[in-house]
Amino acid sequence: MKGTIMSLVNQIAAVTALNFKSMPQRTLGSLSTVVAVTLVVTVLLAFLAMGEGFQKTIRGSGAADVALFLRAGAQAEANSSVTRDQLRLIEEAPGIASDASGKPLVSGELYVVVDGIKKSSNTKANLPLRGISLKGTATRPGFRIVAGRMFAPGANEIVVGSAVLKEFNGMDVGSTVRFGTSTWTVVGVFDLGGSIFESELWADIDVVQNLFQRQNVFQLARVKLEDPSKLVALKAFSEGDPKLKLEVVSEADYYAKQARSMTGLIQKLGWPLAIAMALGALAGALNTMYNSVASRAHEIATLRCIGFGGLPAFVGTLLESLALAALGGLAGSLVTWLLFDGMTASTLGSNFTQVVFKFDLSPFLVLQGILIALVVGVVGGVFPAWQAARMPVLHAYNRS
Repeated sequence: MKGTIMSLVNQIAAVTALNFKSMPQRTLGSLSTVVAVTLVVTVLLAFLAMGEGFQKTIRGSGAADVALFLRAGAQAEANSSVTRDQLRLIEEAPGIASDASGKPLVSGELYVVVDGIKKSSNTKANLPLRGISLKGTATRPGFRIVAGRMFAPGANEIVVGSAVLKEFNGMDVGSTVRFGTSTWTVVGVFDLGGSIFESELWADIDVVQNLFQRQNVFQLARVKLEDPSKLVALKAFSEGDPKLKLEVVSEADYYAKQARSMTGLIQKLGWPLAIAMALGALAGALNTMYNSVASRAHEIATLRCIGFGGLPAFVGTLLESLALAALGGLAGSLVTWLLFDGMTASTLGSNFTQVVFKFDLSPFLVLQGILIALVVGVVGGVFPAWQAARMPVLHAYNRS
């Protein structure tokens, strides 16, 4: 029994070695299969890396110890509203942390859409201008000014997120920009650890309310909790006061939901395109492997004559197909890593404004790409391998 198994293993090794040694004779066909699989994996991984990077940016923006008050039923802050009277009531809510002076860390914020010019296309794109108070920066741990200074309360001054600076024209410190009928001066650049807030412009809340005619209106109230467990009491407080009736959600949950919806959309675009291209690559793999079997028909039949079984021919041919697909998968992963990993891009977020993010090619995504390549290799090789296994012995005598 042991000898039979060893004989079979030796036969498989011999047939596989013969297949690989003869590959230079089929360079063009083999190369076309590798290139086709490379393109499939590159396209798929590019979309997956885009979704992963976008999701990482959005999810990294949420904190469990920060709560958001939104209008009931609002899916995003762009279609929410909170009045100044409601903001005063929120300041009396239990479980809210206080600043050094003992005042509750409650930030009423206004979110408006303005035009920016993208560097990549020199076209207009929506940018979020957030009206915020200094309390708003206190509720965002890690906030720091990396160039220039913070805006002065009451002045037409803005600070821009570091991501905006990379992707949009005219956002350097000292530049002036015009939004509507108002001119603003860029006085600083801020960093927040790669979060979605780096895709925003910030200005004094009172100035934004006045110039955009939104007096006494906010779109959300952002509060710093004493600890995450206080969220339950905060929800009960809002539900129990008829003047509020606002939806209360942790910032972590809010941005996790935003991330899921947008990432799902990106992947719904990427997977169908990758599958369509995979079908093309599969056709190429089938053609290559059938040609491989046909060109080696005499050798395969000769091996059958001298005692080799059909299984070694099947396995050897399938391994050749898998090797070509694996090479394409590795090449596609390398191309994606070189061209896309860490690349900065921007796309529309849930508030119909640009979100700047980086492509993130994780090892798990690379594994998915290589598995897709191997699937192409298996399906593209199994039928030609079956043909090789059933090669008639007469081929050894009928071919010259």
